[in-house]
Amino acid sequence: MPSMSLSDIAYDRDARTLDVTFISSGRRYRYFEVAPEEHEALLRAFSKGSWFNTRIKPRHDFALLFDASGRRQA
Repeated sequence: MPSMSLSDIAYDRDARTLDVTFISSGRRYRYFEVAPEEHEALLRAFSKGSWFNTRIKPRHDFALLFDASGRRQA
């Protein structure tokens, strides 16, 4: 089922990073130290946005990669 809040999800197993782009803002964030099992559970979740907001967002450090205009952040 497509997500209503996340437009793109990318995972790097070696780096244990999860990149997500939010539909509402167009911003892309990278979340650190995300276990492969967390990524797999996110992909299987009925509501990816809800699962992400309760299991990833509050538990992992993150960095903004791109703002709404697509400009790369420092």
